Amino acid sequence: MEFIVEKIGMSRTVSVPSVPVTLLKVLDTKVCEITENGKAIVAFTNGKKFNKAIEGQQKKYNLSKEFNRFATMTVANTEAGDLDVSGLAEAKVLKATFKTKGRGFAGVMKRWNFAGGPGAHGSRFHRAPGSIGNCEWPGRVQPGRKMPGHYGNTNVSVKNEVLSFNAETGILVVKGSVAGPNGALGKVKVAK
Repeated sequence: MEFIVEKIGMSRTVSVPSVPVTLLKVLDTKVCEITENGKAIVAFTNGKKFNKAIEGQQKKYNLSKEFNRFATMTVANTEAGDLDVSGLAEAKVLKATFKTKGRGFAGVMKRWNFAGGPGAHGSRFHRAPGSIGNCEWPGRVQPGRKMPGHYGNTNVSVKNEVLSFNAETGILVVKGSVAGPNGALGKVKVAK
């Protein structure tokens, strides 16, 4: 079973020793249509995006205006309606998938933790990657060479132990951290 969640942020427990935890809010999700083998088309709220395609889906599934995003995922429901979140109460381990923070075009020191050159004393080699090729043979840069480039904004999945779930507020407390900034949307899947 999968659920769409929003990352609230990180905190820690009051116990000794304290445990770092991440707070996730399970979004209100409507199951629109059940497809084959437990998969379903679901609708949820995210921002104010609205166009003719979204309007058509809302009319087709008789949804209110705020449900403006759609996804396909595995659910416990057998018929359309509100998403069944009772499976989270018994869950022990979750697999959380979020997009990491996007850092844009990054150099080798930030992206790959290269050491770089001396900071001062007449050096002209500070944050550059240095030599990247071989000798006359093979006379080319090898595939897989660590270079500057796009860093972040990739899907990362991590398994977290569930500490508690409040069904009324929809707040899920998991041990450890998950990727992405506060307010990011992601999916959690019951792993155990």
